[in-house]
Amino acid sequence: MQIAQYKFLPSEGWKTLGKTVDFQPDFILAFGSGAECDGGILNAWREDKFPNVPLLGCSTAGEIADTRVSVNTIVTTAVKLDRAKVKLVGLDFEPNTDSYELGKKLADACEHDGLRLCFLLSDGMLVNGTRLVKGITEQLPPDVIVTGGLAGDGKRFQETQIAINDKWGQGKIGTLCFYGDELNVGYGSLGGWDSFGPDRLVTSAEANVLFELDGRSALALYREYLGEHARDLPSSGLRFPLKVTTPDGRQFVRTLLAIDSENESMTFAGDIPSGSYARLMTANFDRLIDGAIGAAEATAERHAKPTELALLISCVGRKLVLEQRVEEELEGVRSVLGEQPVITGFYSYGEICPLGDEDGSTLHNQTMTITTLSED
Repeated sequence: MQIAQYKFLPSEGWKTLGKTVDFQPDFILAFGSGAECDGGILNAWREDKFPNVPLLGCSTAGEIADTRVSVNTIVTTAVKLDRAKVKLVGLDFEPNTDSYELGKKLADACEHDGLRLCFLLSDGMLVNGTRLVKGITEQLPPDVIVTGGLAGDGKRFQETQIAINDKWGQGKIGTLCFYGDELNVGYGSLGGWDSFGPDRLVTSAEANVLFELDGRSALALYREYLGEHARDLPSSGLRFPLKVTTPDGRQFVRTLLAIDSENESMTFAGDIPSGSYARLMTANFDRLIDGAIGAAEATAERHAKPTELALLISCVGRKLVLEQRVEEELEGVRSVLGEQPVITGFYSYGEICPLGDEDGSTLHNQTMTITTLSED
């Protein structure tokens, strides 16, 4: 596997990160943020440097290259595989498309024979992440690993965008499908948040829209707990996600995406089933950094070979809490994975990863999620 990284800064233009290499890549990953870092800049770079090479990318809440986080930049990673094969599959969809059916359609568009990994990037505002991942995983063979994330828009929550080759915009979803027994894949996901306050029964919710907890307006309760932070909703809600416990004992974390003051409702990145219990969460710096290290350790355990490429997707809520210490979670990952792998990734509105070795993929929020690749 050969890998090269590049970075665009509005004040400096494009520059090569690390050593200069000369090869024709099999695919390109691109992550960018900021008004100046639009699809036109990315398309011009691709046309000049790697015309016709498949490209998958998204808007972000921060770009990752090595152990550095930047905003208002574009980070691209060009990869040439030695033996494994890769195919890019992309779809456009309308805002009201059922996310479950969209996931099934995307899975159907992938060639299943020999498929090892689907690395998925989706619009982060126009999908229900839970139903999207459910549709994909139910339609794919059970041994296919699905990882990836939902595009971000900083803390603005206005629109998220996906890049598929030379197309950049909303209402898109794409996956890089990797094939071949030569490909080694590792994955891991962990949070590091602490719950506080009482468990409250979800008495009214529809898919990923929450209306009532304990028979009261969920938005009103949220505002009570947040106090002065409530005026900055929904962005301030990223610091206080919900821990959800379903009646069958499953637990997951959900990130707030939007509020509707008129309907007193809150929209989250994934489903919150009625009859579940929800509890507010908060975080401290050390626990979040320990969570990133734990995700790297879980990934390393599943990846027996030395890692060549590490794809990191961390939640925007973690970035807001860690602030100037945000790069410490990347340094923690590097300390586990070693100096060899090239690291790229972004801060997201949701992370996709299997729960464990025997469980299918699902949507996570407020986690550090890692996918590692190498070839025999």
